[in-house]
Amino acid sequence: MIRKTILIMMLCLLIPAAAHAIRIKDIAAFDGVRDNQLIGYGLVVGLNGTGDGNQTKFQVQSLVNMLEKMGVTINRADVTVKNVAAVMVTATLPPFAKQGSKIDALVSSMGDAKSIAGGTLLMTPLKGADNQVYAVAQGGVITNSFSYGGQAASAQKNHPTAGRISDGALVERELPNALADKSMLRLNLFKADFTTAARITASVNDKFKAQVASSSDAGSIIVTIPPGYQGRTVEFVAELERLEVRPDTVAKVVLNERTGTIVIGENVRISSIAVSHGNLTLLIRETPQVSQPGPLSGGETRTVPRTEVKVKEETGGLAIVREGASIGDVVRALNALGVTPRDLIGIMQAIKAAGALQAELSII
Repeated sequence: MIRKTILIMMLCLLIPAAAHAIRIKDIAAFDGVRDNQLIGYGLVVGLNGTGDGNQTKFQVQSLVNMLEKMGVTINRADVTVKNVAAVMVTATLPPFAKQGSKIDALVSSMGDAKSIAGGTLLMTPLKGADNQVYAVAQGGVITNSFSYGGQAASAQKNHPTAGRISDGALVERELPNALADKSMLRLNLFKADFTTAARITASVNDKFKAQVASSSDAGSIIVTIPPGYQGRTVEFVAELERLEVRPDTVAKVVLNERTGTIVIGENVRISSIAVSHGNLTLLIRETPQVSQPGPLSGGETRTVPRTEVKVKEETGGLAIVREGASIGDVVRALNALGVTPRDLIGIMQAIKAAGALQAELSII
């Protein structure tokens, strides 16, 4: 039963997998339909003595300024609190977010606070790159962590100085509608590729039975809204996004030397080569012995050095990979040598250096 299972797995590697079509909405997006980053500075209060210490000055100044706006006048030198932490608040404003809708906010400590768990973020304006306020955040911070300790020991779980407020930011300003009153739309590919752009163009023209799409480069397609969809842009976009296209990719091998991870693309091919692999293990161990003379013999006790040397060399097999071999052929040949993932990284680098790897080699 085990042999049958292994045989099936090997056959799955050798049989080329059918390329599946992907929806256009999963490989491209319309120009202007994008997320926008928001950022703001605020205060988290209500901490149980785990806030910023005296070394952090700006949280005290912020607290004094906030109290003055509320009509409370206080001398900055008289303020010494440990229940307040200065934080940066970030959020992502999705496209077409309407005024009054809610988004998540991320809260991160700026000072030396030990934990912001259980604290409450005070009203914090969130600004975009144009310095306009698009949302306001406020609410209880959830960190899913804790940090307790004394003078001699402490315990901590997860990261207590960063947390999230689910639906904690209220949208106050809407983004302009990127699709309104347009007769032409631009579709931007997530990964630029000439073949994929040409396939999308052909698929769109075939769907709408007209030359409504054209591509001038590998990263974008210009789409003209057909007369029948004028004033119905949303319906046209929905029809277009559902079209399925088979994207093309470059042949690439990705190696991660830190983790030993290897990812080999489907289109990777290797020229005719012979690969040999073997390991040399050298063991040197010191095992000194003690020379103990007999009683009343007048001799001296001495340590006699003793070195043990072992050399083990594994026999390296020779595997031949034919020209134009697919990924299944490569895996089968290298598995026959019994190589480990880290050994395979060195082998792939050597094959690339020999000029036999017909793919891009990326080491991360």
